[in-house]
Formats: sequence, C-alpha cells, structure tokens
Amino acid sequence: MGYKVSVVGATGNVGREMLNILHERLFPADEVVALASERSAGKEAFYGDKKLKVQALDQYDFAGTDIALFSAGGHVSAEWGPRAAEAGAVVIDNSSKFRMDPDVPLIVPEVNADAIARYSKRNIIANPNCSTAQLVVALKPLHDEATIRRIVVSTYQSVSGAGKEPMDELFSQTRAIFVNDPVVPTHFTKQIAFNVIPHIGDFMGDGATEEEWKMVVETRKILDPDIEVAVTCVRVPVFVGHSEAVNIEFEKPLDAKRARNILREAPGLMVIDKKDDGGYITPVECVGEFATFVSRIRNDPTIENGLSLWVVSDNLRKGAALNAVQIAEVLINKHLKKAA
Repeated sequence: MGYKVSVVGATGNVGREMLNILHERLFPADEVVALASERSAGKEAFYGDKKLKVQALDQYDFAGTDIALFSAGGHVSAEWGPRAAEAGAVVIDNSSKFRMDPDVPLIVPEVNADAIARYSKRNIIANPNCSTAQLVVALKPLHDEATIRRIVVSTYQSVSGAGKEPMDELFSQTRAIFVNDPVVPTHFTKQIAFNVIPHIGDFMGDGATEEEWKMVVETRKILDPDIEVAVTCVRVPVFVGHSEAVNIEFEKPLDAKRARNILREAPGLMVIDKKDDGGYITPVECVGEFATFVSRIRNDPTIENGLSLWVVSDNLRKGAALNAVQIAEVLINKHLKKAA
C-alpha cells in the first residue's frame, strides 16, 4: 500500500524537481497530486512520463493526503501549511516560515534524521536554506571527529535560488550585453550578468543580510548551537549550482589527509580532490546530481586545527527538492509505515 503525496508549487523550479525526484527515487506513492495557484490550474506537470493536471491549491482538500511537499513561498506556507497539517498530512516545507519554530524540526537527513521524530507536535517538518543544507552535510562528519569551534563561509549562489524569473534575467542581460542593448536590473539590485552581487535577502540591523542570518541560525539548530558562524552570501552569474568556500576551526587536531578520508566515507558526499588542473568540482558539473561535492581540502596554516574546503551542490536538488524527498523517505520508513 502506497502513499498519497501532494506537491504544492508544482510549476516552480523546485516543485518540478520534487516531482522528478519522487519518480527517480521510486518513492512509494499510489497517487501524486500537483498543486499551484489558481492561475496555474489546468497546466500540466510531469511525474516521470505521466502528465499531471495542476489543481488549484485554494480548492484542494488535503484530507487523505499522507505527505504534502511545499515549495510555494513563505506566505503560501504560512496559510496552507497548518491547514494541510490539521487535515492529517505531514507537511515538509521548503520555505523559511517554520525553520526556527522550536516545535518544528529542521532536517537534513544525513545530519539529524533522528530529529524527525518531533514532527508530530505540529505535523510540519522544515527544509533548510539551500546553502545551509549542503554546508552541514559536509560539516557533520568532521564535527563528529574533531568538534567544530568556528566556521567562516563565503557563498557563490546561482540565480536559480531566487526563482525562474531571475534565471531569465541572467539570460536576457547576457544577451543584451552581446548585442549592445541596455541592461536594466529588475530582480537583482545590480546587473547580474558578468558580475557578482554581495547581497541576498534584505539587510538587517547589524549589516548582515537575511540569507546570511539564515545560514548562521540554521547551521546551529541542525548541527550544534555552540558553533560560531560567520557568513558572506554572494549571488553569481551561474544558472544552477551553489558553491561555498569554507574555513573551519576545530577544537581537536584534524589534518587534511584524515579529513579527506572521513569525507569519502560520509553519506551524501562525493570527494573530488586532486591537486592538478581540473581536479575539483564546479557548479556546471554538479547539476542534476544527488551528491554534495567536496574539493580543495587543505590545512589552514594561519590557525591551530584549521581546514579549508570547497563545497558544491545542485541547489534545486540537495538544496531543496532532494532534501525534502529524503525527509519523506525517512518519515515513511520510521514513522508512517503502512501495512503491505
């Protein structure tokens, strides 16, 4: 006996990936429902080779739904997440709405799968920020070995993290530059083509942006509240794939050779780390992959017990859709088992 799964935001970048990954990973669903706003009702979404007619969220009854995967933004999650949960569905939400709610577990399955057991308090599980997800997958095995004291992270985040229209903006600006047309920023504060923008999310009182704040508090909630975290988030002219330069200070000694071996054995990770030209992973190579890739593992000679890493992942997959489906897999294997 399978499960009934609803995907909210099925016409968006992440929603489409959720449908793809549910099919690719053979999730035991007897029925998959594609939901979106009323303006998208009647459109088609694909679940493998099967075409699904998109239904309007505001006319949908969640009664009988086992799992609802949400990726339609914080406002939609705030209104419809609790409604779906009250109707009996376990909500796995990709927005930031519930991440810091103390009654909602914030989950990356390779890191803190046991925390899923707390989902029953609200029937909601939160998916972390895309940059946080790949970061903590890489940090977890190293933290278990040598206890992380402090990390400093600089991100190189693709435009797909902001949605489809920002991807279109990168394309149109790039074309405009080649044909000498005017370049007018719409979704970004400055030109994104052939440029980088150190600004993701609104600025906060201390000068950090919301994206930077999210990475700090989410890393602590998922991994360890005692870790000190400093982050600079940067948008780069890449369509898909987030990259991170990570500097780590440990409480105990851990050299690059030992770290490399630990990371090779850790779940969800793939180490590509050769000390020659091209012996590392870039965003182009991670697209469509399930793994989080780690490269450029090296000792940091400026601090005691320090390492530096390069971490790359498909932000639409591990950073969002894949992580949500993995949460659903843990959920049905440990908490929502159905009789055969």
